[in-house]
Amino acid sequence: MRELTYFVAATADGFACGPDGSYGFFPTAEDTGAFHFDAYPELVPTHVRAALGRDGLGNRHFDTLLQGRGSYRLALDEGVTSPFAHMRQYVASTTITESPDPDVQIISGDPREAVRELKEEDGELGICLIGGPTLAGALYPEIDAVFLKRYPVMAGAGKPLFSGAEFSPAEFRPVFRKVFDSGADYTLFRRG
Repeated sequence: MRELTYFVAATADGFACGPDGSYGFFPTAEDTGAFHFDAYPELVPTHVRAALGRDGLGNRHFDTLLQGRGSYRLALDEGVTSPFAHMRQYVASTTITESPDPDVQIISGDPREAVRELKEEDGELGICLIGGPTLAGALYPEIDAVFLKRYPVMAGAGKPLFSGAEFSPAEFRPVFRKVFDSGADYTLFRRG
């Protein structure tokens, strides 16, 4: 069975984004950028890879990407309809009724059911959920791992990592951790 990993940035005080969904306050640094290219190249958008001459990178951990409407809207606003063309792409949305790109499938029904079906597929690589604390809240029971990218910034308020999730404590154990000179702290947690 394939796993669903929630790949998310967070402030030191636990917010995935501002109250309005903004995220531009997260710092960028050379050391974290290099890590993404080396360790998780599939999570670098296709058009960014091409612009940097790194479009031959393979997928190491994931072959399927799931995101919410808000995260996908960021790409659409830049004129990019298939931001992760090197993976199967799904967008969970009740407001986008038709996909603007044949390589992007819209999930308009229950995202939990869709994720369960994806998890049942054969394959060595997993499913990645990016952005979207509301979608992560809806999928909380199905999330097998969380890759938490914590940055040295406090927001004071915003959307939590699992917006709208029901109170349901679950143990997650750290299986990988990297602290960067720039102050970021990346930890991979697995359920159980």
